[in-house]
Amino acid sequence: MIQSEPVTPPHLTDLPIRALTVEDLRRCANLSQDRGWPREDHKWGLLLAAGKGYGVDAPDGRGLAAACVVTPYGQTYDKPELAAIGMVLVADRYARQGLGRHLMKHLCDDVLNGVPLTLHATPYGRPLYEELGFTATGRAEMLLGSFRPDAATPEPGGSTVRPAAAEDIARILRLDAEVFGADRTHLITRLPAFADRLLIAEDRAGHLTGYAAIWPNMETHVIGPLVARDTVCAQALVTALAASTRRPLRTDVDVRHEGFVSWLKERGLESVAFNAVMTRDIPGLPGDWTRRWAPLTVAAG
Repeated sequence: MIQSEPVTPPHLTDLPIRALTVEDLRRCANLSQDRGWPREDHKWGLLLAAGKGYGVDAPDGRGLAAACVVTPYGQTYDKPELAAIGMVLVADRYARQGLGRHLMKHLCDDVLNGVPLTLHATPYGRPLYEELGFTATGRAEMLLGSFRPDAATPEPGGSTVRPAAAEDIARILRLDAEVFGADRTHLITRLPAFADRLLIAEDRAGHLTGYAAIWPNMETHVIGPLVARDTVCAQALVTALAASTRRPLRTDVDVRHEGFVSWLKERGLESVAFNAVMTRDIPGLPGDWTRRWAPLTVAAG
C-alpha cells in the first residue's frame, strides 16, 4: 500500500491574483460584511464597472480572501494619469498573514508601476501604505447624521440650483476635469443612473458654478461628488439634496474647508472618522482643492 504525502496548502502570498468583474459583486459585498463593513452592493457595482477590481480567491472555496478596486483617471484608460486605490479588504480568517501587503505590492509595483496613485487610508492601514511609498498629503473627515436645514435655503451667491438635464453632462465634465485635474468621464457619466439626484448650480449668466449628487448606500444617503465655486454654493447644493431624503446623510469633506465642516455639524451631522489622503509618485492631488468639497466616494479618490 502506497501512502501519499500530505498535501501542503499553498502560502497565501503564493495564491494568484485575478481580475474581478461585475460578476464578483456578491463576493465583494460578502467580503465587506466579513470584515464588519456594510455590504455596499450599490457602490461595489459602480466601482467594478467604472474601475478595475483585483482579488484572491479563498483557498477554502468560500468566496474571496482579499480584494480591492483601482479607479483610473485620464483620457487613456490603460495608461492613466492618476489612479485611486480603494476597498482594500482581507477576509478576517486570513488577516495579518501578509495577504493585504502582497496584493498592494502587486498593484503598486507591477500593475500600476510609474502611475501616480492616491488613496484614503484609515489609521489601521496607514503604516502599510507608508511602507509602500505613500505619503500623507491631506485629510478628510467623515460626517454622518440627520440634516437639519435652515429656515431659508441659502442662495449660492446669486445663482440657482436645479436638477441636471442631459444637456448639462458635457458642462459637468468640463468643470469636473478642471477641478479634479484629470478626466473622469467614465465615472461621471454613470452618475445619472447611479445617483438618486444630480443637481447643478448656475450663476445669473448661466455659467456652471457647481454640481453635486446624492446616492443610496445601505441605510444612508451619501453626498458626493460635491464641486462648488465657494462655501455658499456648496451649502446650497447640500441643502437641496438633503431635502430629497429622510435618510441620514454621509459625506467626506476635505478638512481644509473648516467653515463648511462647522456648518454641517451645526445642522446635525457628526464626526465619525478621519482618513489620511495619501499619494505616491505625486506631491499632492492635482486640480483645485478649493472647489473640491467631497469625493463621490473615498474608494475612488
